[in-house]
Amino acid sequence: QVQLVESGGGLVRAGGSLRLSCAASERTASGRPFTTVAMGWFRQAAGKEREFVASIRWSNGTPYYANSVEGRFTISRANAKNTIYLQMNTLEPEDTAVYYCALQPVGASGYHYWGQGTQVTVSS
Repeated sequence: QVQLVESGGGLVRAGGSLRLSCAASERTASGRPFTTVAMGWFRQAAGKEREFVASIRWSNGTPYYANSVEGRFTISRANAKNTIYLQMNTLEPEDTAVYYCALQPVGASGYHYWGQGTQVTVSS
């Protein structure tokens, strides 16, 4: 198991900004190193299914965004550490959700490790 810890959530008014951070451990709980393929952000609003927000490929830093956030959110990484950020600007009430960080290691077909989530609430 790889530990992912999110931070930076909170309450903000519509039009405001927040920056989320996610730090992943560099080894599994058993002490094995791993190689990251991608890290990403997902969100789940109350009563809705979890949805993709943004991701970044570790090999070349290519970002991917959901249509609903492109142009407003920016995903970035710190290569020295398994850390990613999500800069969220021009927030809307529809962005209110629990935001989860996820990591895809080499050998996995998708995101295999997940954080506990951080609440983002945007008031109108």
